[in-house]
Amino acid sequence: MKRPLLMVGVAAALMVAWSVGRVQGQNDEAKKVIFASPGQAKFTASERGPSMAAIWGDANTGAHATFTKFAPGFDAGMHTHTNDVWIVGVKGAYLYKDDAGEKRVGPGDFLRVPGGHKHWSGGDKKDGALFYEESSGKFDLIPAQ
Repeated sequence: MKRPLLMVGVAAALMVAWSVGRVQGQNDEAKKVIFASPGQAKFTASERGPSMAAIWGDANTGAHATFTKFAPGFDAGMHTHTNDVWIVGVKGAYLYKDDAGEKRVGPGDFLRVPGGHKHWSGGDKKDGALFYEESSGKFDLIPAQ
């Protein structure tokens, strides 16, 4: 009986130590000054069409910020995201629709999409969209049913 309790205690101690180390590492990242320019960013195309350039974090694994491009006329379809997404327009227009109506997120405009909120997004037909995107967790796109 003592050995299983000891094993549970050791496992719990290791998890706490790992968590503390992870939080301290995130705090070190939070203390760095970051400057990013979309004109100098290195964009990587995704399978679905948009291109993303990481600013901080990793969109595939957790909290992150990116510059994202939608080609002219891009249509992401109706979908949701697991995590909240914050968007600031830089160039062109990020087009957004939900049950409440439509929004055109142009340069300097801000949009917050709560995690789990069903919406449609796309790029302006002529200019596409370039926008800053930030999220509290990894990026995903879940097609709406």
